Amino acid sequence: MSTPQLVVHRDKELMAQAAAARLITRIIDAQAARGSASVVLTGGRNGNGLLAALRSAPARDAIDWSRLDLWWGDERFLPEGDPDRNDTQARAALLDDVPLDPARVHPMPAAGGAYGADADAAAAAYAEELAAAARPEDLGPVPRFDVLMLGVGPDTHVASLFPEHPAVRETERTVVGVHGAPKPPPTRISLTLPAIRSAREVWLLAAGEDKAQAAAVALSGAGEVQAPAAGAYGRKRTLWLLDAAAAARLPGTLSPAAPA
Repeated sequence: MSTPQLVVHRDKELMAQAAAARLITRIIDAQAARGSASVVLTGGRNGNGLLAALRSAPARDAIDWSRLDLWWGDERFLPEGDPDRNDTQARAALLDDVPLDPARVHPMPAAGGAYGADADAAAAAYAEELAAAARPEDLGPVPRFDVLMLGVGPDTHVASLFPEHPAVRETERTVVGVHGAPKPPPTRISLTLPAIRSAREVWLLAAGEDKAQAAAVALSGAGEVQAPAAGAYGRKRTLWLLDAAAAARLPGTLSPAAPA
């Protein structure tokens, strides 16, 4: 378990730009070290804002996009192409504008596809896809992602792991179907905390006044069942990227690093 590091930026636009620059560097470093990089994307306004900032960053061309694997932390179980799906939004924000290898882009299954309306079967299939991509050196049922990004909800949820919900209690499976989610749509697919914790680095993104209480609770020693964001951490690094509004209620004992 890595100790959370905090970086606070003046506003959400600067946070998105800085996070995009940081992600470019991490991908380039991973590709130089291992030949490829593996990143888990998040949806929501902060995740999509980061992707949009990456699209407009001049340094984006330093990435070898053909050697990048992309996964998702969660997905709304809706038909393919639905505008509310995370992968639909990610394609509009960035993915359709860069030369990715389609075989290395791994969206979660859509409703009405091969698994019909069965979100549990779709989740099991995604778990199998992750397991097939894991290398012996990853020492587990999922790849050891270089960066796994998570948006933090006002209720402290991450991915589609909601407080006190059955999915946040999962300790064995890497991907689960989520039913009766308190945020629409009620049916989703999500990585579990064990899968999230396999990542080398976990980045938690929070911007706006509505995230201030969630950040304060998650970073103040709350339990992961009550505050799922508290249970999201990486093997080597856990990085909280916040704007000033989201950091407004942090305890004085927490010392943010200088913005970067």
